[in-house]
Amino acid sequence: MKKIIYMGTPHYAKEILDAIVQTNGYEVVLVLTQPDRPAGRKMLLTPPPVKELALQHAIEVLQSHNLKSQELTDRLRELEPDFIIVAAFGQILPKAILDIAPCINLHASILPKFRGASPLQQALLENESYTGVSAMLMNEGLDTGDILGYRYFNIPPTMCLNGLMEQLTYDAAKLTLDVLERFDGLVALRQLDVEASLCKKIKREAGEVDFRDAKDLYNRYRAYEGWPNIFTKEKLKLLEVELLDSESIHQEGEILSIDKEGVVVGCLQGKVRIKKLQPQSKKPMEAKAYCVARGIKSGDCIV
Repeated sequence: MKKIIYMGTPHYAKEILDAIVQTNGYEVVLVLTQPDRPAGRKMLLTPPPVKELALQHAIEVLQSHNLKSQELTDRLRELEPDFIIVAAFGQILPKAILDIAPCINLHASILPKFRGASPLQQALLENESYTGVSAMLMNEGLDTGDILGYRYFNIPPTMCLNGLMEQLTYDAAKLTLDVLERFDGLVALRQLDVEASLCKKIKREAGEVDFRDAKDLYNRYRAYEGWPNIFTKEKLKLLEVELLDSESIHQEGEILSIDKEGVVVGCLQGKVRIKKLQPQSKKPMEAKAYCVARGIKSGDCIV
């Protein structure tokens, strides 16, 4: 029975933990996750998905703020884990923890590409044709450790963030079990830093778009699905968007047609169909209804 300490926070990490818990031969002796945080309109204190799953299986949970504390290091060491598995934990591990046992991180990109906090969004922003998950032996750097294995995935051109996250969550769980099973026979491969790229944490203002380039607007829509979404400078959210073409020439933001399927809007390069909109402080609505209510017609600007 291999003993595992698990570190993770969101749904992606929860599903990997669930795969480990459901597999014979492994015992998760401790889970570390981020603190409970306010969520929803009522801002109720809500536990991370990983914590909820751990408690369902009666696994001890720690929500430590300070990974460098000697008390925490001693606690982890006394458990004598065979592995420390890390997935979307949100903090870099100090050397004292890295030295306790092999620390394996499941990162949602083909490293060394898209190291950092937002690899899925970056893959969609850059219109990548494929991405995947990397299993990495952690070191003190940011996603710079040696690679134990990959799983690849071809990205459909209309796939958005939630669909990509679902696929890579499934792949990450499979890769985790494969690496654990074959760990003793694996040869870790050093990353080529010359091919590395870094992506940063997404900020809300990244969702502001204009109508200059239809393909760029559409890729932002795919990447920022759910949060922060995409919106104009007037704070009008574009909730359902379809790329119609990326080459035609139009006036920026000009409404080309309005029908029951939505509103076709021209960009300086290309055009999109917008099916749903959400004005600031209002509920989402059909794009046609939005235009009719405001007397907006073909030839006008969307905002």
